[in-house]
Amino acid sequence: MIIERFTPFTGEHCETTAMGNLLSHAGIRLSEPILFGIGEGLGFIYWDMKGMDFPFIGGRSKPDELTARIASRLNLTLTMQETASVTKAWSNIKVNIDRGVPTGLKLDCYHLDYFTNKIHFAAHYVAMYGYDDEYAYMTDTSQQGGVVRTRLETLALARNEKGPMSSKNLSYTIEKTTDFPPLAPVIRASISSNAYHYLNPPIRNLGLKGIEKMSAEILKWPSRSQNMAHDLCLTALLMEKGGTGGSLFRNLYRDFLMESMEICGDAKMERAHLLFTEIASLWNEVSTCIDKAGRTGHMDDLKQASELLLHIARKEKEAMELLLEL
Repeated sequence: MIIERFTPFTGEHCETTAMGNLLSHAGIRLSEPILFGIGEGLGFIYWDMKGMDFPFIGGRSKPDELTARIASRLNLTLTMQETASVTKAWSNIKVNIDRGVPTGLKLDCYHLDYFTNKIHFAAHYVAMYGYDDEYAYMTDTSQQGGVVRTRLETLALARNEKGPMSSKNLSYTIEKTTDFPPLAPVIRASISSNAYHYLNPPIRNLGLKGIEKMSAEILKWPSRSQNMAHDLCLTALLMEKGGTGGSLFRNLYRDFLMESMEICGDAKMERAHLLFTEIASLWNEVSTCIDKAGRTGHMDDLKQASELLLHIARKEKEAMELLLEL
């Protein structure tokens, strides 16, 4: 069973791309930066818990929130289903595909046949558009061209995996039930809300405070790591190429502001866009320094990254305070 007239939506970040596929099939065509922006995707987290081998650096909002906010802002009905039963989980997908509705899935990419870099990450999103007796057919940002397949048994393992950020076999669909709202007020409201939550994080390892925390903690990484070359180079790689669109999602937000300027014609957006153009470049410098430190073992590169992070925190504060006024 393959959904007819399904055309893959290509993107760089898994959750926005999965949502882009569902929206596109429903006749709603928006760019990935616009989806990321109206989903209030920009954020930051420095996550380090007991038992973790190395800290996790994230540059966006919590998993699932981006999808929910996009649906809410665009007046769409979002139906999410979770279950501890593998059998029920497959039935939930099959019912949707059989009626011609592509379905978003959240899973752990470790188990998928086409993933060669075996790392557990349980907040990976794909859009499924078909199946047969052996395979599930999906779109995934991890592969060039986006169209992939995996065996049904490996899909079941990926969906049912436990661990940080995982869900219970989560699947979801969207439905357009009311008129599509004007985009300009949606953009303004999303920007203002994202800025408020970014500037007022509930805990110190989020947002600006999280960046400042990373600036201090990064100098301790060599003593923390059991394999400095691996940990630092992998961290830098994930910041640039781990589905972030580059510069820890700042490229996506920069491009969102550029498109928003054309739609809304706002001087504050234009100034914030210029700031995020600089901010994106600075994040790229940070990841370059981390990668270089991993390859050479030189502390000077981590010291430079630490100083850059404090500069980034000041710049992002300035940009978000501008956007809060919208």
